[in-house]
Amino acid sequence: MADSRPPREELPDSDPEDSSEELTEVVCLESDLKDGQMMEVEVGNHSVLLTRNEGRYSAIGHQCTHYGAPLSKGFISGNTVRCPWHGACFNIHTGDLEEYPGMDCLPCHKVKIQNKKVYVSINKKTLRQEKRVKSMGALVPGVNQTVLLLGGGAASLICAETLRQEHFGGRIIMVTRDELLPYDKTRLSKVMNVQSDSILLRRMEFYHQYDIEVWLRKEAVSLDTDKKTVTFDEGLVQSYDQLLISTGCRAKALDVPGTKLDNIKMLETPEDARQIHAACLGHNVALVGTSFVGMEVASYLINKASSITVIGSSELPYQNTLGREVGKVTMTMLSEKNVKFYMNDNVTEIKGVDGKVKEVVLKSGKVIPADVLIVCIGIKANSEFLRSSKIHLDPNNFVTVDKHMHTNIPSVYCGGDLATFPLAMAKNRMVNIGHWQMAQAHGRIAALNMLDKQTELNSVPFYWTVLLGKTIRYAGYGEGYTDIVIKGKFEDKKFLGLYMKNDEVIAAVSLNYDPAVSAVAERFTAGKVITREEAESDDLSWLQVPRSTRSAPLNTSSLEC
Repeated sequence: MADSRPPREELPDSDPEDSSEELTEVVCLESDLKDGQMMEVEVGNHSVLLTRNEGRYSAIGHQCTHYGAPLSKGFISGNTVRCPWHGACFNIHTGDLEEYPGMDCLPCHKVKIQNKKVYVSINKKTLRQEKRVKSMGALVPGVNQTVLLLGGGAASLICAETLRQEHFGGRIIMVTRDELLPYDKTRLSKVMNVQSDSILLRRMEFYHQYDIEVWLRKEAVSLDTDKKTVTFDEGLVQSYDQLLISTGCRAKALDVPGTKLDNIKMLETPEDARQIHAACLGHNVALVGTSFVGMEVASYLINKASSITVIGSSELPYQNTLGREVGKVTMTMLSEKNVKFYMNDNVTEIKGVDGKVKEVVLKSGKVIPADVLIVCIGIKANSEFLRSSKIHLDPNNFVTVDKHMHTNIPSVYCGGDLATFPLAMAKNRMVNIGHWQMAQAHGRIAALNMLDKQTELNSVPFYWTVLLGKTIRYAGYGEGYTDIVIKGKFEDKKFLGLYMKNDEVIAAVSLNYDPAVSAVAERFTAGKVITREEAESDDLSWLQVPRSTRSAPLNTSSLEC
């Protein structure tokens, strides 16, 4: 198709001094973009996302700051553009991050309309800048307040950053039992030979610049909420004014004979991931558990292990989360790559030779030859240190909080995998959701409320899992759904599933159907009901991205790997 864009030209009547610092080009005609539309344009061979809303044009970075997804393939609604891959949201006028899992904001560029042409100006000094850190403060002498963050995951890091963004000038201490600075844990089951340095969320220089103390290899052993102190394993006692508990969860171990044998692996850290990768090369692998992590690990090991056998306690993978239909698709995908499944079964014994795993015995009587056994059967809350405190724990030892992430004790908050919290889109039902994006949202809400900026959690859960290079995306909360409305075909591995309850959509799942799940998430965020009639209709215009007629058509396949 011929490009209808006018030839590139300099902005007329521009200030000569400004022009030396800025690169300005006409990117389109004013008529090329209507309200609620967006398109990717170029300024000096540099791509920019151009949007229009209520007659106002804006230009921001074109790639999501999370994993680099093209935002022009995402979903635009009002002043927000949502990433098609993992649901991060950005303000189209400022480039500011508005929803996770991204962490950084987008660069924002000048736009001017003149003679019915749209001009975009980019500062030459920041021409190649693809992301920016939101303005943050640092420690202020004389401010004697201390915020203590227990845990080195997503919730703690975002809490610390939000505090500094809101110009909290007191002391911030993040304490983790890990040996590493906060890192992207979602990568561990997807790229298992990962180098630790490559998945750090922030470098040490960042923490130094913004006066965020990070204590590594320390574990809390007790909490005294009356004295406002935490005692750590080596005897150190630290006081606090505000406390965030985000110590997360750990992998649950098998409780059967033989668990002391070598080559039984669980995935918790980058070192665990590397050990699993090395141990499985050219060997027979048994994997117990068909959770998101278990299935991702099985997928990763294809063409690396000699054989892969997956053992699941349910009839199908993801049966209790994504449902039978999606479970069948994922099981077929891996079976076609010679992964064997033994479902509706359990491990009863692990047998070894010379101290190493040799066989895995199942309840059904089947015996699986195995050189390595990987255990992915669930999680346990890291809350033992709270049992003697006044913090309220639910029957599963998770910490209950309100919509402000506040526990039952003043000045104590909880977030991340350890928190059971009221989910707004599920009519404030108390839930525990171990999603990366939700943990980040928890950290932000906790920080704002620590500063008396009363803010309620309103994030919509957004999750993704990668199998064989294909990404399944999920948004919402589908527990208790009665049926699924399907668009596309499961057998074609290209579908959108809409989970129904009381004739309303409560969650969505997709494979090769972008940006449908982002569109659904945006509807949920806006509090708009998606009815059964709408879900079952052949008219999918509500899922389409409003684009310029000059831009590419709706992309229904992921570019992600």
